[in-house]
Amino acid sequence: MRTSTITIALLGTLMTSSLTAAEWPQFRGPDARGVDDSRALPVHWNVETGGNIRWQTAIPGLAHSSPIVWGDRVYVTTAVAARKSELRVGLYGDIASVDEREPHQWRLLALEKATGKIVWNTLGHEGVPKVKRHPKASHCNSTPATDGKRIVAIFGSEGLFCFDSDGKLVWKKNLGPMDAGYFQMASAQWGFASSPIIHDGKVIVLCDVLTDPFLAVFDLSDGRELWRTPRKDVPTWGTPAVVDAAGRKQIVINGWHQTGGYDFATGQNLWWLDGGGDIPVPTPIFAHGLICFTSAHGKFRPIRAIRPSATGNITPGDPGQTNDAIAWAHARRGNYMQTPIVVGDLLFACLDNGLLTCFNAKTGAVHYSEKLAATGEGFTASPVSDGRHLYFSSEVGNVVVVPASERFSVVSTNRLPAECMATPAISDGMLLFRTRDKLIAVGSKN
Repeated sequence: MRTSTITIALLGTLMTSSLTAAEWPQFRGPDARGVDDSRALPVHWNVETGGNIRWQTAIPGLAHSSPIVWGDRVYVTTAVAARKSELRVGLYGDIASVDEREPHQWRLLALEKATGKIVWNTLGHEGVPKVKRHPKASHCNSTPATDGKRIVAIFGSEGLFCFDSDGKLVWKKNLGPMDAGYFQMASAQWGFASSPIIHDGKVIVLCDVLTDPFLAVFDLSDGRELWRTPRKDVPTWGTPAVVDAAGRKQIVINGWHQTGGYDFATGQNLWWLDGGGDIPVPTPIFAHGLICFTSAHGKFRPIRAIRPSATGNITPGDPGQTNDAIAWAHARRGNYMQTPIVVGDLLFACLDNGLLTCFNAKTGAVHYSEKLAATGEGFTASPVSDGRHLYFSSEVGNVVVVPASERFSVVSTNRLPAECMATPAISDGMLLFRTRDKLIAVGSKN
């Protein structure tokens, strides 16, 4: 591993946002950072006794989409079938699909943030799922996004839907079959998971699927397609991100053959990089003037910090090498499922087996690599932070709290009542956890 000194100025350390502490409008919150440091969050709670539990609300169906928040509303999507859907968590290598041939309802729910009361529950689509899913996945993996007036949701092959704040359908788009499966075995359909994001009145969607993958931007007001750029990649599951730096605004995308940046206004491919893990899942994050990408599966699992000024083909000779565009890199320290998180000068990346590595976000130097749990449980949900602690949710529902520090320790482990595959949200001093069948608000009652 080679590192290079980062000379980018402190300007651009973190993408700024005009949102208040109440807003968590997309997957991983503002700019996909996963951080809200406005208030300290509890490090201990107890669902059984009610300690630091604000409310619990049953959510029908099976979905791994995260809750989002705007003002006094929490929004969450789900896919509801007549029978309880199979969910098999854990660390295993089975790639077979679940074929559910009964009708499902894809729904968007709005809840009162203060009480958890369901305000409305609206139907987006009803029908038999058009593709299969992984036994660990759902038919509703993509997190919705909102600007406070509109809520957009991707229901996989069922389409892209836009609702108003009262739950009324405004427009919908057929994106085609979202066949996101293993590129080496077409019959292994795992379910679409990339989430839409909203930026400057536009909806950005990444559809890296087996046939005709693309990146597209739609007008939020009426659903008009503004541009579409074909992609040359295998199925990916990451959410795109917008980076406004180095004198240009670009959409950055994780991939195997085509990690890259695209001009926000036109869709032109500004730079690209080939190689890495062949099942890309994590979302790119921007901090300290660098864009962090990580992926795993296959020969390599790199984690790399790329300068936003990158242009053209920046592919190195080896995934662990650096060049003018790649500030630092490790060939074998990247992670598979979780999106990393940056708190201060530290970058944290966790493997699906719970091995947490802490890096210097500016240089890539490693501070530690330690296991979150000794029980062999899997970790799929991405971490979030209040700037003081990090919260890692295991698939079986154990939330491990560690300090946002270059020294590792476990502050606490708190039990949720069911499986947890969704990344939590933060709003006004509350953690919002989505388990298999509930939305749970954790926060001090003082």
